[in-house]
Amino acid sequence: MKLRLPKARREALIGYALVLPWIAGFLLFMAYPLYFSLFMSFNKVAVTPDGIKTTYVGGANYKEAFLTDPEFIQQLLLFVKSTVLMIPIVIVFSLFVALLINQPIRGRQLFRAIFFLPVVITSGEVVQELFSQGAATIPLMDQSGVIDYLKTSLPETWGNPLIAVIDKFILILWYSGVQILIFLAALQKVNPQVYEAAAIDGASPWVSFWKVTLPEVKPFILVNLIYTTVDLFTNTFGDVITLIQQNMFQVDTGFGYSSALAWIFFAVILAVLLLVGWFFRNREGSAAG
Repeated sequence: MKLRLPKARREALIGYALVLPWIAGFLLFMAYPLYFSLFMSFNKVAVTPDGIKTTYVGGANYKEAFLTDPEFIQQLLLFVKSTVLMIPIVIVFSLFVALLINQPIRGRQLFRAIFFLPVVITSGEVVQELFSQGAATIPLMDQSGVIDYLKTSLPETWGNPLIAVIDKFILILWYSGVQILIFLAALQKVNPQVYEAAAIDGASPWVSFWKVTLPEVKPFILVNLIYTTVDLFTNTFGDVITLIQQNMFQVDTGFGYSSALAWIFFAVILAVLLLVGWFFRNREGSAAG
């Protein structure tokens, strides 16, 4: 006899089956490294010929990060501010490009491949090489005196993050490929008859965008916000990640201190994600009200 299950139970089992490979991979390959990293963050770690030796120091590594190491806090605040400024730029640019390549024009598939190509070819080493050669900046900004104007007109609290965004502006656009595809998928799910009905009622393309397109892609905006936040915070050109890697191989800090820095950075990323989700849902609820 066939086992008859309610529809909700069948859908739940299908969902668990789809995420089961990820859960198994997490338990096999990620759970223990995460635990050991957290364990090392509370210890002084020394690599000896006999293996790794740990000495429990409690929260000393975290205290040193916040109270003794000014470079980490300075780099962390600067990186968070510049990244928060980058996120809306990526989202707006991705939506704009998705709207363009969703139009019925010749060569749409070619344009889609061109915008997604940087995601494939910009590996960590390629990005670092381009960044070291200054290919991530816009020369016109420096030549026109915009950088100097920001340095003299704004306080360092906001001037430095803006300059950091300008220095990495090309990289920001390069890392918009996935977001463009997500928005493109959202746009293709919109029924064309809705636009036809709006046009018959006298709605202009601008009104159709705000009344039809934007409400339809709102759930995908949140998805892209989360993806963009994680992608920008964990990219290899981040100064905080570079600082964490440098502390791994220093004698006076080592793996214990760098693990503490990594967990602080993880907490900051989690806080930003929660703030982004709360802000988006709060604005969505206010608009609905």
